[in-house]
Amino acid sequence: MATATAHPMDAYIQKMGEFELPVPGQLVEGMVVALFKNKILVDIEGLTTGIISGREAKDSDDTIKNVQVGDPISAYVIEGENDEGYIVLSLRKANQEKTWKKFLDAYENSEVIKVKTNEANKGGLLLEVSGIKGFIPVSQLAPMHYPRVNDADANQILARLQKLIGMEFSVKIINIDKDNGKLILSERAAMEEQRRDALKQLNVGDVVKGKISGIVKFGIFVAFEGLEGLVHISEIAWGHVKNPADYGKLGEEVEVQVIGVDGDKISLSMKRLVPDPWLEAAKKYKIGSIVEGEVNRMTPFGAFVKLNDEINGLIHVTEISEDALQDPAEVLKLGDRVKAKVIAVEPEEHRVGLSIKALTEKKKSVKKKEEVEEAIPEAEAPDEEEIVEEVDAPAEEKKPAKKKAVKKTAKKKKDDDEESEE
Repeated sequence: MATATAHPMDAYIQKMGEFELPVPGQLVEGMVVALFKNKILVDIEGLTTGIISGREAKDSDDTIKNVQVGDPISAYVIEGENDEGYIVLSLRKANQEKTWKKFLDAYENSEVIKVKTNEANKGGLLLEVSGIKGFIPVSQLAPMHYPRVNDADANQILARLQKLIGMEFSVKIINIDKDNGKLILSERAAMEEQRRDALKQLNVGDVVKGKISGIVKFGIFVAFEGLEGLVHISEIAWGHVKNPADYGKLGEEVEVQVIGVDGDKISLSMKRLVPDPWLEAAKKYKIGSIVEGEVNRMTPFGAFVKLNDEINGLIHVTEISEDALQDPAEVLKLGDRVKAKVIAVEPEEHRVGLSIKALTEKKKSVKKKEEVEEAIPEAEAPDEEEIVEEVDAPAEEKKPAKKKAVKKTAKKKKDDDEESEE
């Protein structure tokens, strides 16, 4: 008895019976069967056809520019069969769903992802991936990108953030809101593990290379190995530092020494990597020597004089003039070149004490001596013979007087004796 041969239509009919039309919100897989300027026709399991057109054909991967007839494609169902019998599909939504899945997986597994920023405001950096908006708050930026500015000036912060637009960042998702299509991202969190490891290995005395991440009026911030430390203004250079910005610029590579680690607070020094000029100052500037320099800083208590690029001497207000001064500016001003006498050298205290008054006192002393000498003319000065005569003369006059007195007494005695005898 002959066996009945299965007709190909039988399998198709069976498949049709099992097939359910895609519904909105569903992701479907299909194959491109036709391409137009802004339209794609997609075969879905050989049983129905989907259409992707208009804004729904544009996704962040520019699929429509790269896909070819016969290529597999994923699409998101946004509407059932339309009037033309096509299932309405979207590449944009499909890409967004795939991106959401990637974000959700990264959030749940605390994975690091890469994103690119496209906007900035005073609060941080903004981005958009497949229609999903992300935000990196200023507080979540890594040290190298954190906008450190004087007095937290909002305009300066924005200016710094705008320079970061278009950059790629490694971040972690710290908050996710699918309903509103928003993500909160953190660059700091992405670097936390690296930061912890680096901090464990950091020791006082270490010399490290980093980049200047911020310059403010009280110092320079340097970022290195995921960490950031502060070079306080007093640790920038051995001499007086008026403006830290004179010693570097943002992004510049510098070498610094670690001088303190207190939890997350790292103290750095630039000046300790060069010889202390104050040790040489003790040899060069001896007490009593005369020096010359330019007044480069005025304070209520005195004037600082630049002796070389790193050493300043202080003329205290009491050492400027013999006159009692209330303000050094009564006599001196910035830029004046002055001569002064070194009256103190204390290398441990980084101090050279100077005095202008000491120079004027010396001049007055010399002048007074000269005046005294001039006040006694040579012609009027007594010679040695006159001095001898003046000294000896009274003595010669007294001798005869003494002898006469003695003779008188003897005579009187004789007369008395004679009267007694009588």
